[in-house]
Amino acid sequence: MNDHTTTPFDALRPRLFSIAYRMLGTRADAEDVVQDAWLRWAGSDHGAVQSAEAWLVTVTTRLSIDRLRGRKAEREAYVGWWLPEPLVEMDERTPESAAELASDVSVAMLWVLERLAPEERAAFLMRQVFDQDYADLAATLGKSEAACRQLVHRAQARVQQEKPRFAVSKDVHRDVLAGFMHAAASNDREAMKAFLADDVRLVSDGGGKVPSFGKILVGAARIAGVYWSVEHANPGKVAYRMARVNGEPGLVRYVGGVVESAQAFIIDGSRIVAVYAIRNPDKLAAIAPLY
Repeated sequence: MNDHTTTPFDALRPRLFSIAYRMLGTRADAEDVVQDAWLRWAGSDHGAVQSAEAWLVTVTTRLSIDRLRGRKAEREAYVGWWLPEPLVEMDERTPESAAELASDVSVAMLWVLERLAPEERAAFLMRQVFDQDYADLAATLGKSEAACRQLVHRAQARVQQEKPRFAVSKDVHRDVLAGFMHAAASNDREAMKAFLADDVRLVSDGGGKVPSFGKILVGAARIAGVYWSVEHANPGKVAYRMARVNGEPGLVRYVGGVVESAQAFIIDGSRIVAVYAIRNPDKLAAIAPLY
């Protein structure tokens, strides 16, 4: 394979991965889509391609939509709540460059996007995240510009409903989370409650592989009790570590040195308003054990 074949694709690989991951929510699916895009690129007539970037973005988006549609039955049969496979970096000095991590790929955002139809999800991402104009978006999705505008409008309305009222800096996010982590590690329920909004929500994904909650838990006392019960059931075996989870400050919880969950948080003002706990071990395999 010559440089003409490999260089454009290699240069665009991080962006293609980020598109596929935002669409599909799992590393393996995203990597499969990128590989499929590579195979199509390798077999194409490059001389007939006016823009390698436009061609590859279009192919990756369409492959992602097809895969998302194909996995509809699998998602519907999933046990409990479905959360994305987290992209976790334990060392904040080494960001996961391949994912182009930002707030638009947060666990909270992907949780909202999961509730959109595949084409709505694609339209929102390509317009709002990757700043694609409507003419290009229409060509990518094979729809009229008016139809694409409607898709984006519906998606925006859904996303807007889920946004916290007050934006906080990552420093504030980290400070609130550090205080909560200390309270959880000390197994102090009252201290934990001080960091939780009265109507805080907890979404937990066990995937049927480990015990999890079949409904969204609500309330500071109830959620503080959940954290307390983990320590109570495993005295001296629970440890927390700060990490970057999908580009934002989060926590990894270990039990007996083994990864038990990766946790993402929405901070509104000075309190936690939502917790997303990924506990399905299949989604935690890429996270290193404590020891």
